[in-house]
Amino acid sequence: MKQRIYFDTSVFGGVFDDEFEEASLQLFERVRLGKVVCVYSDLTEAELVKAPLKVRQFFKSLPEHSLEKIVVNDEILQLASKYIEEKVVGQTSFDDCLHIAGATIFKADMLASWNFKHIVNVYRIRGYNSINIRLNYTVLEIRSPKEITEYED
Repeated sequence: MKQRIYFDTSVFGGVFDDEFEEASLQLFERVRLGKVVCVYSDLTEAELVKAPLKVRQFFKSLPEHSLEKIVVNDEILQLASKYIEEKVVGQTSFDDCLHIAGATIFKADMLASWNFKHIVNVYRIRGYNSINIRLNYTVLEIRSPKEITEYED
């Protein structure tokens, strides 16, 4: 069974960053090979509009059969608001919360991000997941692409 990994916008940009390029490309190779489904949202698309052309072109080059788009809905907005209300992160990180809530509600196997301040951070992950559990959602695995690619068979 293919893994469904939610990719936040930072992972697409990571392809063109010296520090993150290798792990990002390894993960996207798994997408290209059909081993991983790249789950993303309409928020990701909106954020990519502001990204450099090469990032947007890279996103558009991904095979459609390995992509799954989700749409931010009222349930995602409510869960993201709960993360803010419970002070997991501040109001300025609301879009990050939308990514996490979307991945949670649409039951992604994992969320991949290079955002170590607001997303891939042990204290934030505990906060997001404590709310998820309390509201009867599943625990969401949140990892950097480096963590995902290094330990795979």
